[in-house]
Amino acid sequence: MKIKTSHFLSLAAKSKGVIIMAKLTSPATAFLRHLLLLLFLLPVSYSSKLANSSIPKADVPLLEFPLNLEYLEAEFFLYGALGYGLDRVAPKLSDGGPPPYGVRLANLDPFTKDVITQFGYQEVGHVKAIKAGVKGFPRPFLNLSAAAFASVMNSAVGKTLYPPFDPYANSINYLLASYVIPYVGLTGYVGANPKLQGYKSKKLVAGLLGVEAGQDAVIRALLYQHAFSTVHPYNYTVAEITDLISILRDKLGHAGLKDEGLIVPPILGAEGKLAGNVLAGDNYSLSYPRTPEEILRIIYSSGDEHVPGGFYPKGADGKIAKSYLKHA
Repeated sequence: MKIKTSHFLSLAAKSKGVIIMAKLTSPATAFLRHLLLLLFLLPVSYSSKLANSSIPKADVPLLEFPLNLEYLEAEFFLYGALGYGLDRVAPKLSDGGPPPYGVRLANLDPFTKDVITQFGYQEVGHVKAIKAGVKGFPRPFLNLSAAAFASVMNSAVGKTLYPPFDPYANSINYLLASYVIPYVGLTGYVGANPKLQGYKSKKLVAGLLGVEAGQDAVIRALLYQHAFSTVHPYNYTVAEITDLISILRDKLGHAGLKDEGLIVPPILGAEGKLAGNVLAGDNYSLSYPRTPEEILRIIYSSGDEHVPGGFYPKGADGKIAKSYLKHA
């Protein structure tokens, strides 16, 4: 059976995620037909390079910055669910950056493991998506040890917990540790979006924000089911710990109320009526924004964008983060 070139072009286009609505059958379009076919069959890496050129220079630092959190989430979720991370799943993505410290397989129930596995592979996609748009940077040195999370929990509750909090001990602990991470990235995307100039930049951030918000919603919903359960062996409920983590993040961020736990005073709930707070939002139930500076203060656990620490002992990477390290 003879297949028309126009039909083959349509199939090729569909295979690249593009649908051509009109058949290019006129002799006058022969050159365009062959040019499009060549473009659709280009290697993805070369196509990505062509796409990169359309991102405004001013957008690049804002698109690079989230890689710091995407690397962290990818490693934490992959290791937590599978016991291995980017160096096995997608070794080229780390660009030779140092392996994460202290991260390990978590003791998760089957359902939670399934969810976290999905999150892990979603984060691989996020790193790929950002690096398809901007050059990016190698994976920074990440401290994902139990001690790093224990330090956050100690700061949140205002005392040293004994035994030390272990994020990898069970599903509830792991979900509480996960509560620490995606929401910060979510607020960063909300804050970055209005500052972006290019259409492709905004499209990328909107896509990343959608999934990050979904991850945060799932984590919060899973924890909300156990809101009044005690986190053993500590004398705190799940909801109390989420509230304390949110208070800590606001304190470190130095930018007012941008964080809320699972149970809040009704005045802070939806329409000022509800204590249940499965999703955090402002007076209009819109997501809070954060700047890169606020995020650095939080993920460094120092309250100062110039002073690295916490999950990033050597500091975050990218133009924005490095500009503060230079003046430390």
